[in-house]
Amino acid sequence: MKIETHVWDWPLRLFHWLLVVAVVSAYASGRAGGEWTDWHGHFGSLVLGLLVFRLLWGFVGSRHARFVDFFPTLPRLIAYFKGRWQGAGHNPAGALAVLALLGTLAALAGTGLFANDDIAFEGPLFHLIDKDLSDKLSGWHIRIVNLLMGLVGLHLAAIAFYQRVKKNNLILPMLTGKKQLPAALAPRTVQPVRFLPLALSLLVAASTVWSVWGGSFVDYLAPLAGVQTASADAETSN
Repeated sequence: MKIETHVWDWPLRLFHWLLVVAVVSAYASGRAGGEWTDWHGHFGSLVLGLLVFRLLWGFVGSRHARFVDFFPTLPRLIAYFKGRWQGAGHNPAGALAVLALLGTLAALAGTGLFANDDIAFEGPLFHLIDKDLSDKLSGWHIRIVNLLMGLVGLHLAAIAFYQRVKKNNLILPMLTGKKQLPAALAPRTVQPVRFLPLALSLLVAASTVWSVWGGSFVDYLAPLAGVQTASADAETSN
């Protein structure tokens, strides 16, 4: 007997769909280029903020949002592939996909901070490294996009497989937060979203993006890197 039970908290669900919008928008604006290049940077900064939030929420969020709940350890993977794994959150194979996607997006956001397009766009941390290294990271940024597209394709194929073959809708629970689970696996109580961890996670995520793009992070690191930022140049000229 299966019962409907709450699994995914609303901050996790909101993160998921905002990330979908941000990634699609970043990819489309990057492909368009030209006047859309600045928007590519804006959407990339949104991805960065969302990733910082997800990292923190993976430690302080509700039960099934935490990495410890679904991290694909070897025993969990073995149990899953032998058909013996039982759980309410991400299964071990799904957990591998989640971590691969998050890691790839982190690499994309990280290289994008130092990238340039040789025309009008420079990442906010471009001035902390030399041009040759920035060009290399720009090349890696493009290569990682191809990797991301492959992972997204596998992700969509897995969703379709579960929908058609296993008759398991993976999209609806990420909208409603609820899943159909055996009674033995269903939690007896719904863990509420705690305000303080949520507020702190949002604050750190927003502060990270502001620090990187607002200039304070660059101004702080520039002397350590032995380079001079635009703001330092302006002060010198004055």
